[in-house]
Amino acid sequence: MRIIATLSYIFLPCVILAQGIENKLLRTEEIRIRDPYIFADTVTRNYYMYAQIDNRLGGERDDKKPKGVEVYVSRDLNEWKQPQTVLLLPDNFWARDMVWAPEMHEYKGKYYLFVTLTSSELHKNMKKPEGETNWPAFSKRGTQIFIADSPMGPFKAFDNKPHTPENWMALDGTLYVENNTPYMVFCHEWVEIVDGSIDYIQLALDLSKPVGKPIKMFNASEAKWSTSETGKVTDGCFMYTTKSGKLIMIWSSFGVKGYAIGIAESKSGKLKGPWIQQNELLFEQNGGHGMIFKTFENTLLLALHQPNSPSGQERLILTEIEDTGESLKLK
Repeated sequence: MRIIATLSYIFLPCVILAQGIENKLLRTEEIRIRDPYIFADTVTRNYYMYAQIDNRLGGERDDKKPKGVEVYVSRDLNEWKQPQTVLLLPDNFWARDMVWAPEMHEYKGKYYLFVTLTSSELHKNMKKPEGETNWPAFSKRGTQIFIADSPMGPFKAFDNKPHTPENWMALDGTLYVENNTPYMVFCHEWVEIVDGSIDYIQLALDLSKPVGKPIKMFNASEAKWSTSETGKVTDGCFMYTTKSGKLIMIWSSFGVKGYAIGIAESKSGKLKGPWIQQNELLFEQNGGHGMIFKTFENTLLLALHQPNSPSGQERLILTEIEDTGESLKLK
């Protein structure tokens, strides 16, 4: 009896400590995150913020660490519950080297996680530009969609392959629905084509697979503010319709002050465009990969990560924006 009592005194504080850590709320500034995506659930009045597990654990390309996506839950956007895993990639999945840019969309009563995955395998038919000796690897990379019955997951794959073309380097897919037809808008990576582009492709009604072929919307070089000399980056596309009905897209590249967010607008109000680039940047202070959502108090917010470098310092930045009808601007 004394032994049992002694053991109880030893282990009980450990259990209490573990529970305390598990229940400890995290402040926004404590969470390292790139490519943040926040889903405001009007049913539960919770904010769900999705992040790749590597943001927290580090060790991209380390096969011994879990690969997937986790979610932080908050009531006020200031304090967050400890992350819970919503997607865990199996060891034999087509790509699990790196996990980027998770987005979670509610669509027709289901929940869909868009994730960019990178394989350790390389494309064999791609060639670096002439004279370039330090060009990035042509990794197999694409955006894949996973499905669940809850924003908390678990999310399951439709298939063991990306929704973007398998012979492309593609990333940062997002959902847009036009005339009741779902589309994925995504980036065709500069590493493959030098002047990165943003394209769209029709999806099956249940988002299980692509339908048809991708259509290009524009190239990064069409934006005067995109100043990178080695390759023109397209990142983080996100669709938004202004209060006057204008269809615009925010997207990221590199400007004179570093990573930045610009705005493109469709002259037809449709995905087909034509798309033109607005001259004024939405955000230019070495932060980007933005998305837009409304709080439960109806405040319009831009979410992004900043700084873009050095690695490990990235944090969620929330800033209020104004919908002018013609465009968006910081308040």
